[in-house]
Amino acid sequence: MDDTQRLFVKVTRESLPQVKDKYPFLYLEHGRLEIDDSSIKWIDATNNVVPLPVATINALLLGPGTTVTHDAVRTAAAANCAICWVGADSLLFYSAGFLPTADTRNLKKQIELSADPKKSIEVARRMFARRFPDVDLTGKTLQELMGMEGNRVRVLYQAKAEQYQVGWKGRSFTPGKFEVSDLTNQILTATNAALYGILCSATHSLGYSPHIGFIHCGSPLPFIYDMADLYKAELCIDLAFHLTRELAGRYDKHKVAAAFRKRVIEMDLLAKYGEDIAAMLGVARADRRR
Repeated sequence: MDDTQRLFVKVTRESLPQVKDKYPFLYLEHGRLEIDDSSIKWIDATNNVVPLPVATINALLLGPGTTVTHDAVRTAAAANCAICWVGADSLLFYSAGFLPTADTRNLKKQIELSADPKKSIEVARRMFARRFPDVDLTGKTLQELMGMEGNRVRVLYQAKAEQYQVGWKGRSFTPGKFEVSDLTNQILTATNAALYGILCSATHSLGYSPHIGFIHCGSPLPFIYDMADLYKAELCIDLAFHLTRELAGRYDKHKVAAAFRKRVIEMDLLAKYGEDIAAMLGVARADRRR
């Protein structure tokens, strides 16, 4: 695939970030992590060797075709660098290794806000305020806010269906039966999953927990679902109806993935996400560094 259509670019000596503070994360695929003189090196599929300054990286995202030695994991952990296992371009999130010595300031702040009912609803209102900028949400309960959001999304679906002249019977998804949904719902399901994968990786790398939410509950990744709703209108919903018109009734995972990556890059989501978490949680800039 052309690197201009990739969410992450190939790691080389020249493309490594030059930063004074911790870099949020580095994505790697088709290669192996090994130890060389007590430091980690990345050897890609063409045998190019890139020393990785793991002490300046919050997390390594290991994509398809990667292997890692025990010593490399040990060295990364000693440098307080987390390791996550993800799909191509981090569009799917599989698992993450947790560090016994990781800085927990962001996680602690997230837990404190979630555990306090008054502070938790304040965070929820800030999240909803992004979708209702002209509405006074003071005093609104979580149930009222969720009802407003449900109506907003239903209206948005219908508006996009009319804009792109696409038939729409409502959102539907049957777990394990992706193919039984109509084309628009298939694209929505795929792009939603991709968005969750990206945000899950980024959330771990920034020192927050995907499992501590403020709006969603009773689901595996409530905080990811909370934050994803800030971006779905542009990255998933509009794209789904736009592609339904273009694909003419036949789902094409490569075209869907390419179109989604393009929008993520245009939005600069990876840079925007950390700022948005801070704004939603009311976290000062100094508190966001791990």
